[in-house]
Amino acid sequence: MAFTLTHRYGRMDPGGPSADFLALLRELEDRPADTEHGSVAVTHESAWSLRVSRGGYVTFENLEAEGGRERHMEKVPVIKILELFQHLAEGNLAAVEREPWLPGY
Repeated sequence: MAFTLTHRYGRMDPGGPSADFLALLRELEDRPADTEHGSVAVTHESAWSLRVSRGGYVTFENLEAEGGRERHMEKVPVIKILELFQHLAEGNLAAVEREPWLPGY
């Protein structure tokens, strides 16, 4: 399955077996005063995306679907975010869906 990494300043790279999800997350540690560029994301070819902001705020949504299916979790630990990124990259949407998501952003 294919996936894309979206870096903090908007650059997008194709994902692959050597994708470094931890390095992607660490981009959020640089320049903490820059709140305009405060998230990174992994997007599966099915258009399902996990976007992470500082402090472990994670959103899960389908970028091609009409609104109303967005979900979020707050204060998610780094180890859990890495697990979620891996599941999404592998196309294991069922594992991502099982998490305790709250509705909306």
